[in-house]
This record gives sequence, C-alpha cells and structure tokens, in this order.
Amino acid sequence: MLYYVLKYAVLGPLLKLLFRPRIEGLEHVPDEGAAIVAGNHLSFSDHFLMPVMLKRRITFLAKQEYFTGPGVKGRLTAAFFRAVGQIPVDRSGKEAGQAAIREGLGVLSRDELLGIYPEGTRSHDGRLYKGKVGVAVMAIRAGVPVIPCAMVGTFEIQPPGQVMPKIRRVTIRFGEPLDFSRYAGMENEKAVLRAATDELMYKILELSGQEYVDRYAAEVKAEAAKKFPRILG
Repeated sequence: MLYYVLKYAVLGPLLKLLFRPRIEGLEHVPDEGAAIVAGNHLSFSDHFLMPVMLKRRITFLAKQEYFTGPGVKGRLTAAFFRAVGQIPVDRSGKEAGQAAIREGLGVLSRDELLGIYPEGTRSHDGRLYKGKVGVAVMAIRAGVPVIPCAMVGTFEIQPPGQVMPKIRRVTIRFGEPLDFSRYAGMENEKAVLRAATDELMYKILELSGQEYVDRYAAEVKAEAAKKFPRILG
C-alpha cells in the first residue's frame, strides 16, 4: 500500500514537478509479464526517478547497506526500502551473489518487473563500468526479456556524497528488449554469460552516451578511495 501512496500521491508527483523527466522508449517496457529492467547507476536519485515513471510496479535488488545503516537516518532508509518492497542483497562474495539470483528469480516467477544495476554499485565518476553476469543468469534461466535503461543527468544532480539533489531536468531512456532465448540452458557457461552481459552493457552505453571502462566499478572505486580517501572513502 505504501508503495502506491508514495508513487501516485506523494513522491511521484513531487519528482515529476521538480525534475520534469524526459521519458523515451517507455513503450519498450511490457505492460504485463516478467521482465528485467537493467540500467546504469549514477546517483541515489536513480532509485526513485525511474520507478515513478513506470506504469507497473518494479522491485529492485538493493544493496544490503541500505537496510543496516546506523542512527535515525539508517532506520528511516531501511524502513523506506522495506515499505516499497525492495530486496536487500549481500554483495560480499560468490554465495551472496547466488542468493541475490534466487531472490531475483522469485520476483520473475511472479510475472513481475525486476530492476537491477549490472555494474553492481554506483559509478563514482559518471562513467559506465563492466557489467556483472548475474542479470544474464536470471534472464536466461527465467527466459525473460531484458530492457536496457539509461539515466542521463542524474550524476549531475546528485553525484555520490551529495545529500540534496540539484533541481535540473533529467532524461530516462528505455531501449528495445533484448532476447537471450538463444542461450537457453547455457546459463552456467562463462563465455555465454559474458557475451550476453557485454551485449546489454553496449546497449546501455548507446542509450547513455557515457564513457565506458572495461573494469568492474567496485575495483576502480576502491583504488580511487585509497588515493583520495577524503573524497571517496
């Protein structure tokens, strides 16, 4: 219930008024049936701006830290993400990744929309990073389409570390669904998963116009944090 109250009565109208999002390609998101919406991740604002533009409810795999933060802010953040049905994901290792895949497949088995950020974390510098293969595993195993999505301008309004977003117009682009049915039964083959993931990331790149980095965002972010701890630590 809270999800729909926020979307249609509180948060949705406010975000539309402030940021006046341009929406392109919304017709590519199916009106019914299971599908994955996979996009770039530039800002905390992404969690709100894209879902309020969709006609259907979408469930995201959200990092576990959003549910375990300390203090009043942490409790409020956790309460919000639980209320809107987001699923906490432990990103600490291989077994954690398998748990996230199981949770995602559960969403898809109910013919719902699943939202995921293939980069695994927010971009700290606005570039697009190498995708993790979990989205390909779920798409192939569940036999569902993947709709690439690009958030454009959200890094400028609220880069990592900035609490309050700037009021500027943003663009949200949805691309044509990707069909990975040709890989049916091959979700355990590394080469297949990498090919499918790279195809998805290329489509996101086309939509976003970002610079691409063929490395995982978490690795580059960790290196940058060591060099500039006061900025990224």
